[in-house]
Amino acid sequence: MSPPGSFERLLGAREIVVTCGSGGVGKTTTAAAAAACAAARLGGRVLVLTVDPARRLANALGLEGIGNAERRVPDRAFVDAGVQPTGELWAAMLDTKQSWDALVRRHAPDDATRDQILANPLYRNISGRFVQSHDYIAMERLFELHSSGAYDLIVVDTPPSRNALDFLDAPERMAEFFSSRLLRWLIVPYRSKLVNLASKPFYQVADRVLGSQFLSDIAEFFILFQSMYDGFVERSRAVERLLADRRTTFVIVSTLEAAPAREAEVFAAELRRRRLHLGAMVLNKVLPDYLLDDSGAQVAERLVRDYLWLAEALATTMPEVDGELLARVLHTIGQSFSHFRVVAQRESEQRSELARVPDVLVSVPYFDTDVYDLAGLLRLGERLWV
Repeated sequence: MSPPGSFERLLGAREIVVTCGSGGVGKTTTAAAAAACAAARLGGRVLVLTVDPARRLANALGLEGIGNAERRVPDRAFVDAGVQPTGELWAAMLDTKQSWDALVRRHAPDDATRDQILANPLYRNISGRFVQSHDYIAMERLFELHSSGAYDLIVVDTPPSRNALDFLDAPERMAEFFSSRLLRWLIVPYRSKLVNLASKPFYQVADRVLGSQFLSDIAEFFILFQSMYDGFVERSRAVERLLADRRTTFVIVSTLEAAPAREAEVFAAELRRRRLHLGAMVLNKVLPDYLLDDSGAQVAERLVRDYLWLAEALATTMPEVDGELLARVLHTIGQSFSHFRVVAQRESEQRSELARVPDVLVSVPYFDTDVYDLAGLLRLGERLWV
């Protein structure tokens, strides 16, 4: 039985885990490690879904070409890593265009409208780039996967934290966009032959700059899309309810460097403001605890104080090493330990402050090697579990 307040207990009690954090702090790797360890230890069907455009996840899991369709990580990969899994690990990476096409097929009011939207040249060109497209469709995809009931746990790897706020805001912003004044100005002349006198100059200028055919294509595109407005709004409200549900939790990944730590604090405050559950904070690349050991500090002080005498004593066992060089090395080691100890003490204070915010605080030390395969992910997952 895992202890209360543990990462294992947190994942065992939730259905959706949304990992957030600034770039370069190990967020994608942490999400994959958490999912891999959950599949190995908790059982059930676990999916890790990345909406970060980076493709590091596929490499770490040993899968080529992860896309919109979920793919299972073979049990053999776990066995090769020295683990017999009790569950299944699946992985997918958001394909914006495929997801938008699926959304249109789901929300279009009829087959004719569906076919018109999918064939519209503007839709084909901008469905992967238009306002809030990536963030909104990520929410749609998450909701779709969760609603399918196919997975016991979904771990979501989001874009870097400033974008992750867009990720949270996307459903509301998309709904606002479809009811915006700009959109009404674009489509009103094509819905009615009567153009408001106040807006007529706008269309005259736009016709000269963009061309009437371009404006007509835009209007047709958004008129068709507005036929799905009710579906968008209904789904966005459902997504918002799911994120606030007790089945969902957020995990912030950070380091204790100034900029990422500050972003983590800002994001934690934003989650509290939105009344979303912050289950854990994972601090990567934390200095080892032995730097805080008083005995180690005493050794470092002696190296700095008695380096000449110690070098002379060691020289008898290392005759091939220049005595002056040996003395400098010992002195440098002692000073470096003392400097790292100061940083480690500062990190310890920061961790104490941050521990008051989430349910679980996990510190992950520097690893000797990069995490590049399933064995490395499982090793990282074990550090999350303790």
